[in-house]
Amino acid sequence: MRQERGARVVAVTGPLDLDSVAPLEEVLRKAAEDGVAPVVVDLSAATFADSTTVNVLLQAHSALGPALRLAAPSAVLMRLFTLTGLDTVLPLYDSVAKALDAEPAPLGADGGDREG
Repeated sequence: MRQERGARVVAVTGPLDLDSVAPLEEVLRKAAEDGVAPVVVDLSAATFADSTTVNVLLQAHSALGPALRLAAPSAVLMRLFTLTGLDTVLPLYDSVAKALDAEPAPLGADGGDREG
């Protein structure tokens, strides 16, 4: 995790599943408690995600609202988000830089720059 341009940037790597998603969940929970905004999750190196991860991201989105920004999802994650319809719910950005540059989205908006 690093601070960049006033945002907390969290890079995740490898599979995100029941056995490995706890550290991400903790960082997102802590960010919501601290009121840190925005929080950019760099998903470019994520190789897999299961329903546990989807739940963690949805809970974080609920807690952080438009402050949560998911950046550069790998092809595997983008497919998951598209098949489940989460690409229309979660704030997705093509890159960390675009997520950092984004204006805060109004509540209820996906905030992303991807076509759904």
